[in-house]
Amino acid sequence: MELAHLINTSAALVVGGGTLLATVLRCGIGDCRTTLVALGRLARPTFHADKVRADLAGQVAQIRQDGVLRARFRHVGDAAFDEATDALIRSRSIEALIERHEQHRQRRRTAATAAARTLFQAADLGPVFGLAGTLVSLSQLPAEGVARAALSGAISLAVLTTLYGVLIANIVFAPLARAVERQAEAEEAARQEVIDWLSWQLAPALPTQVAATRAPARTRGEPAASTAPAAAGPAAASADAPLPSETSIVDEAA
Repeated sequence: MELAHLINTSAALVVGGGTLLATVLRCGIGDCRTTLVALGRLARPTFHADKVRADLAGQVAQIRQDGVLRARFRHVGDAAFDEATDALIRSRSIEALIERHEQHRQRRRTAATAAARTLFQAADLGPVFGLAGTLVSLSQLPAEGVARAALSGAISLAVLTTLYGVLIANIVFAPLARAVERQAEAEEAARQEVIDWLSWQLAPALPTQVAATRAPARTRGEPAASTAPAAAGPAAASADAPLPSETSIVDEAA
């Protein structure tokens, strides 16, 4: 098999260009831009858990020693962690840290879902435009008949467009979509580990807030509950009666 026969610029333009154009029209410019950012992160990950933890370790030790009231976090370069730690310092509360982390995690999840959805959409459209290229190629044959060489070329182009559609879907777009999903899951797991570590380290240095507990309100007409269990039946009544003294027992025996 000669690989040179599998290279055809016209077939690649029909399948690749048509797939990209249809994906942009179907998913929109915003999702396509998000997809490009996600693909860029595949080549250059933007979050490094070990580096962030190392940058926070010294500040955490200082807070544990001096207290949170005099603490001021130095930014580590990650927008999500910088905003979360700023919220922690402002409110002196672990809940603020976790709440801001959850907000950023929801945004990242939404972006990763949009990017993966766009790539899966392109994977679905690839074979469609492969078939479209085949039909276009066959439609170029004249009705009165053609030479054998021209017929072979048209059939070759028709087969190549179908092949390109299958390959671009299953070797390019679908694997990229799964790669984006895997990276997003790995990054969220790493971020959660750092947040758990930070919460565990700073919990002793933060002021404790104890919520006051209240007894449930009594409904109207309901009798107040007694602190001692209610006695029931004759056995309970006899148990509550005073025991006879030893003198009375001796007199009755005499």
